Amino acid sequence: MLNINLPGYTLVLLSALSTHCLAADPIALRWSQVSQPTLTSSPQSIGTYTSGCISGAVLVPATGMGYQIMRPSRKRAFGHPELKNFIVNLGQTASHQNLGNILIGDLGQARGGPTVSGHRSHQTGLDVDIWFLSSQHANTHTLSYDERESWSAPSVLLKNTIYLDPRQWSKTNESVLAAAASRPEVDRIFVNPSIKRELCMKYYKEDWLRKIRPWWHHDDHFHVRLKCPVGNPNCQTQEALPAGNGCDAGLAWWFTEEAKHPTPSPILTKPAELPKLCEAVLHQ
Repeated sequence: MLNINLPGYTLVLLSALSTHCLAADPIALRWSQVSQPTLTSSPQSIGTYTSGCISGAVLVPATGMGYQIMRPSRKRAFGHPELKNFIVNLGQTASHQNLGNILIGDLGQARGGPTVSGHRSHQTGLDVDIWFLSSQHANTHTLSYDERESWSAPSVLLKNTIYLDPRQWSKTNESVLAAAASRPEVDRIFVNPSIKRELCMKYYKEDWLRKIRPWWHHDDHFHVRLKCPVGNPNCQTQEALPAGNGCDAGLAWWFTEEAKHPTPSPILTKPAELPKLCEAVLHQ
């Protein structure tokens, strides 16, 4: 997979990691209709983040210390046990630091694979979306099912601008991002370019900043991607992050006209081919 920090590769990158909705296709429908994970003592993430599946996924409980699962009706709260552990540990950190409850968006489906809407990635049980909390709506109580279904993640940008909204952006969001990026199992975290710029101005010397990568949209949530777990030989990771903290000319590119109006890739019009091992996972 190509490096996500090289602007010249915009077309390929957009197809590889886009979180725009894809048209529903028969293959995605098959994966979305499976409600239970496979049973195995050795969970395996298979393939790439954008073309893969998972054997032995686990369901993350709807409520835990410091976190709550949103949109439960979507049934996308499954992931590799290491992703579950990440969420549990991050929630505990949030609780101990009095950051409120972290609101967890999509993980993946029971056996991973492509979804009928919402994501190109999230296929191997190693991706999770986490909502930003606004300073006005810090969540400190347990939400009802209806609240989890009806609440929307707030954008942290001022409307129709590239600037952070001080009513929505908060120190809490910075603390949660720092805690998440500091976890050793985290490979990278995607955020809106304006958020990366803000963090560069405040945390230029922090090691965790290197894992925070700019990407289109992501103004109402951040996307955490874990490394391939040890003992998962069929899991394919991304290329390593480049040296440096990412607060360089590569970040400046994201605020150019070229970045604001990327040309859609034709690859987005068709689903990626899944590894052969995934067919067996689907039918177990």
